[in-house]
Amino acid sequence: MKRMLPVALLALALIAGGGWLLTQPRNSGSEISLPGAAVAQVAGTEIEVADMYQGDVDAPIEVIEYASFTCPHCANFHATVYDQLKENYIDTGKVKFTYREVYFDKYGMWGSMIARCEPTKFFGIADMLYDEQADWSRAGSDGAIADGLRKIGLKAGIGKDQLDACLGDGDKLKALVGWYQENATRDEIESTPSFLIDGKKYSNMNYADFSAILDEKLAE
Repeated sequence: MKRMLPVALLALALIAGGGWLLTQPRNSGSEISLPGAAVAQVAGTEIEVADMYQGDVDAPIEVIEYASFTCPHCANFHATVYDQLKENYIDTGKVKFTYREVYFDKYGMWGSMIARCEPTKFFGIADMLYDEQADWSRAGSDGAIADGLRKIGLKAGIGKDQLDACLGDGDKLKALVGWYQENATRDEIESTPSFLIDGKKYSNMNYADFSAILDEKLAE
């Protein structure tokens, strides 16, 4: 389980190091289609940050996942638990599932900016980031990691010009850091993955434990 750094210190590092990705080469790729997002206003700025969710907005249970694209435990959760949750609870209208990014480092931030470049593709790109995490996150240099992330964005069908515009958006970068700080501080998030199930915080767990909690709430 990955522990979080103090958010104020991390924010400075992210803002200083987040915009470099634009200098990397680009390739083309195929398209995927995904669910949409609910939009929330970030306090103190005109930039809007989308709170990405799947499932019925009026579902009886809300699950919020806090996770980082560079967290191996988060990748494992998405490989071993998430697909079953989606099939049995999200797609059946029982759970509204919201995903909120946590930023440990600039690489997770870069991944977030790619995933958010086209909101309708967010969850598909997130799947790709986790599936290929061992490759792009361990590529070595900043340039190699950035190149791996850019290839994922292009493979998801984001056009070159759109990708460049998203990755060069410094105002959006600052808004995302502020949004992350506000969420993590309010919900007392200290590690990833963490979950809020109808407002109650839980740490990482397997599918059996997760489904048991959901089933108990559904039976209330």
